[in-house]
Amino acid sequence: MKVAKTLRHKIINHSGIFDATLQVYNRALTYMIEVIDKEFDDLECFSSSSIVAPVEKLIHTTKTNPSPKYTEFNRDFHKFPSYFRRSEIATALGKVKSYRSNYRNWESEREMALSEGKRFKKNPPKLQLIHNEFPVLYKGNMFVRTSDTTAQIKVFHNKDWVWMDIKFMGQDLYKRNVWGWKEHSPKLVKVGKKYFLNISYTNKVKLSKTDIKNQKVCAVDLGISNSAVCSVMDAKGTVLARKFINQTKEKDRLYHLTNKLRKVQRASGWVAAPNYWRQVNGLQKHIVNHTSHEIVKFAQEHHCDVIVFEYLNKMRVPKGFWGAKKLRFKLRYWRKTAIQNKVEEMAHYVGMRITRVNPRNTSALAYDGSGKVERNDKKDLATFSTGKVYHADLSASYNIAARYFIRAYEKSMSEKSWLSLQAKVPELIKRTCQTLSSFISLIQALEAPKVF
Repeated sequence: MKVAKTLRHKIINHSGIFDATLQVYNRALTYMIEVIDKEFDDLECFSSSSIVAPVEKLIHTTKTNPSPKYTEFNRDFHKFPSYFRRSEIATALGKVKSYRSNYRNWESEREMALSEGKRFKKNPPKLQLIHNEFPVLYKGNMFVRTSDTTAQIKVFHNKDWVWMDIKFMGQDLYKRNVWGWKEHSPKLVKVGKKYFLNISYTNKVKLSKTDIKNQKVCAVDLGISNSAVCSVMDAKGTVLARKFINQTKEKDRLYHLTNKLRKVQRASGWVAAPNYWRQVNGLQKHIVNHTSHEIVKFAQEHHCDVIVFEYLNKMRVPKGFWGAKKLRFKLRYWRKTAIQNKVEEMAHYVGMRITRVNPRNTSALAYDGSGKVERNDKKDLATFSTGKVYHADLSASYNIAARYFIRAYEKSMSEKSWLSLQAKVPELIKRTCQTLSSFISLIQALEAPKVF
C-alpha cells in the first residue's frame, strides 16, 4: 500500500515577496482555462498527460511553431517557466472538464423535471475563471535544496523570473516517521500572511497479514463521557489491556464556549461569531489529534494487527435536543468522524489495518451475555441484569472486538461449518445480538472434540 504524508516548512526570511508569483501564476491559469474552453471540442479527447503538446501549439511561440493561434500568452507572460506552463495546462483541462460535466448533469436534471411538469429553479453551473491555486516548485527546474533548511527557488520578482535564496524551518524526519521515505517536489503555499513549503513524502507499506488465530486487535468505543475507550483482545477472547482517553479540561472549556455562543444567539438572533468558532474549532482539533495519537500509540505498544471501530451512521439529532445541547451533539459527532479518519491515516503509516463493525446494541448489551443494561444519567456506568455495575464504554469495546473476531471466523470457514456452529451457539445468528460471551462460546465450540 502506498502512503503519503505532507510536512509544512515555514519560510522565515521572506513573506510578501512571493505575492507577485502567485498573482502571475493564477492569471496564467485563468488564460489557460479560457483557451481550453474555447477549443474544447478539439481537445476533449485528450487526457491530462497528453494535453500539453496540443495546447502549447495553440499558445506558445517556438522555432517550430512561430505563429500560434493565441499570441497573448508570450506577450503577457514573458519567460514563464515551462514546468509551470505544463502543470497549469493539465489543471485547466481538469477544471473545464468538471464544468462541462456539471453542466450536462444540470441539463439532464432540468429535462427530467420539465418532462414531469415540475418547476426547475436550480441555476446552471458557471465556469470559474478566477482561482487561488498554489504552484509546485519542481526539483532542479524551480527548486534546488542547498542544505537541510535552505534552498533556492525561482520566483517572479521585479517583472522577471529570478532565483532567490530562502531559509525555512526544518522538520525532524525521524520524529515525523518519514525517515527513508521518498521526498517529492515542494508546493509554495500561503497561509494568512506567511508562506510555507509543503513537501510530500511517500512510501510503500505492507499492511499486517497475520492469521486470524494469532491476531490481536484494539477495539475502540468513541463514547459520550470519554473521548475513547480502548481494549486489546486476542483471538481467544482474552482482554489483555484497557485504556481510557479523555480531555476533561478541553471539553469543559468547549461546553462553556457553546453555552456562551447560544446565549449570544438567543439575544441577537443568528450571528457568525468568528471568535467563538475559532476557539471551538481549535479545541475540537486538539481533542481529535490527542485522541488519535493515544489510540495508535496504545495499539502499537501491544503489537495490535487491527484497530476496530463502529460504523458511524448519519447524524440524527434526537428529539428534545435544542440550543447548546444540540450543538454539543453535533460537535461530538463531527469529532468521532474526524478521529476515525485520523486514526485510519496514522495506522496505515505503521502497517496496521482498520475495520468497522455493526454498532447496533454494542453498548446496550452486557458483554457477559446477561442481556440489556441500564445506564445512569451520566451514561458512563451500566447496570447488568445480574446487578453487576460496569463501565458502559468498556463493555461496548469488548463487544466491538468480539464482533470483529466472529465475523473473521465466519469468513474463514465454509457455510456448512458455520451453520453447524450456529446450531451450537444460537447468539451467532443475529449480528446485533453478538457479545463477548457469544465469541467465547464460539471458541469453546471450535475447540470441542468432534463427535463422529
